[in-house]
Order: sequence, then structure tokens, then C-alpha cells
Amino acid sequence: MRIEVTPADVADSRYAISPLGEAVSALRLHAGQRSYDGLGPWVARTRPAYERLRRELPAVGALLALLRRGGYNADFIQPPPDGTARDFAGELAVVRATPLAQARDELARNLTAPRATPPAYARRIYAAPDVVDLLADAIEAAWTALVEPDWPRLRAILERDLVHRAGRLLAYGWGAAVADLDPRLRWLPGGDVGIIEVADNDPETHSLAGKGLLFVPTVFGTLITYVEPPWPYAIVYRASGVAELLGPPDPGRPDDALDRLVGRSRAAVLRALALPATTSQLVAQLGLSLGGVGDHLAVLREAGLVSRVRAGRSVRYRRTPLGDALTAD
Repeated sequence: MRIEVTPADVADSRYAISPLGEAVSALRLHAGQRSYDGLGPWVARTRPAYERLRRELPAVGALLALLRRGGYNADFIQPPPDGTARDFAGELAVVRATPLAQARDELARNLTAPRATPPAYARRIYAAPDVVDLLADAIEAAWTALVEPDWPRLRAILERDLVHRAGRLLAYGWGAAVADLDPRLRWLPGGDVGIIEVADNDPETHSLAGKGLLFVPTVFGTLITYVEPPWPYAIVYRASGVAELLGPPDPGRPDDALDRLVGRSRAAVLRALALPATTSQLVAQLGLSLGGVGDHLAVLREAGLVSRVRAGRSVRYRRTPLGDALTAD
């Protein structure tokens, strides 16, 4: 596939986050439809919740039976964000508002593509008059069980990547924005028209024609392109810096100067605060006890390396400039 872009499209391009997309991608990660890529500790931690979903909610299995890589998936179950900073509830409302006729057409296209026949229970769900709500219920359950507990930290990862990428596009243009976004993307510079080449099975050429491109970073997903109406032209790509912020430190890594200065566990807490986190999030990520993390945070705070801020009912810790300096490579 080729996507034609011009310098004028830079002004109309934008970046957005999709909590609903993360919920669907988290399901696919657990189902083996995505590779872990360093997310093994998160998958292991949330595996019991995923298994419970599969047992208690047949629509989760029906949703997964629709999803495949390299082919058409019904668009209404994972529409790209529209760039208006919708939260999960807002995105789910868009899914629930899908007209039944549209859902039937997209499901038929999805199911007629060459693939294994879905199980009987899934076919009954696809034929149900409330199929849109049943599949939306499955997405909502995945969000609640798998993604929402970690969402403040996940959102921080995505927002950090979003700011970085947006700055590269505005400062340096299309080539810099596409560079290292995904190995399957290649930038082909031209005169007035440049091309983003996508290594897939689509031979078509699509032109933005002044509409701009929507970039959507993801933690759990992989490269997705949207080029069909009524959706905006969009590219979903893997955010950087994910594994080290969601999993425990490598136990085989040799101690460095920071480990020797403050102790290995305390250094792990300080490194994990590259993005703000609550005590419970640090416990889940690092595999340390609640009391141990609390003690480390107290010492780091007294030393001026971390600070804390209250957000609603939760307290989040973040590194101070001194903490950033100590952990810098």
C-alpha cells in the first residue's frame, strides 16, 4: 500500500490515543494473536482475569474469532479515534451506535474471507439482533478487567510517545515522523508529493488530499492502517519504551553505579518512575512487597529524588529533576 502525502498535510495531521483500541489489543495479546515483545510479565499478571472473561462471557470468544492479522476485520468493533480526546466511554458509545445493517455488512465481509469457521456459539452471537451490544459488552469487560487498572500508567506511556512524534513531524517533516515508526513502513521522498509505503498485501495508492493523517500510538497493539471511509486516514503504531515501564527489571543485569549507590531494589523503584505511578502500580510492575515499595519511596522522597501528587483518591509518585539526573544514561 502507498499513502501519498504533501507538506500541506502536516498541518492537518494529528495524534490521538484510543483506550478502546488498547482493550481490544490486550485481548488479542492474551489470545496469542500478538507477540509479547517484552510484555510477558504484564500478560502473566493479568492472565487470570483474561481466563475468567473467556469462561464467563462467550462474546469475548466471538469477538476474538473475528480478529485476524493481514485481513479484513469488522471496522465497527475497533474504529480509530477521531482526534477529539474521547475517553473509553465515549469510544464505546461510538461502537454501540453502529447501525445493525452496517454491522451485518461488515460481519459478512469479515466472515466470508478465507479463515477457519467460527465456533457455533460465536455464529449464534453474530446472528443475534443485539450483536452490536453483545460485542460492545465484551470490549467493555476487557477494558474493565485488563486495561483500566493500569490505565493511568499506560496513558502516560502513550502521551509521552505522542508528544515526541508530534514534535518530530512539525519540526522535521514526514521523513522524521515515519522513521523507526515500524519496520513495515518506508518513507519515499518526492517533490511536492511524498509516499508512505506500507509492506502489506494492498496494491492500492491512497492520497490524503489535504485531510492529514491520524497517528495512534499503542502499547498492546501493532501496525494497523485505516484507509477506508468513513474513518479518517490513520496509522496505529507501537509506542516506544513500553517493556521497561510495564515489566520488572532484568535480574541478570549487572549492578551499575546507581544500584551500588542506593541499592538495587531502591534503584529499580527510581527507574520505574520514568513515568508517574502509584504504589500499587510499582508493586505490580516490580514484584516487590507493598511495604518494601512504601519504604523505598519514603527514603527516595526524603532524599529529594521523588515527589508525590494527589490525583483524585490516588497518590502518584514521580521523579524530581535530581532523580532524573541520577537515572540518566
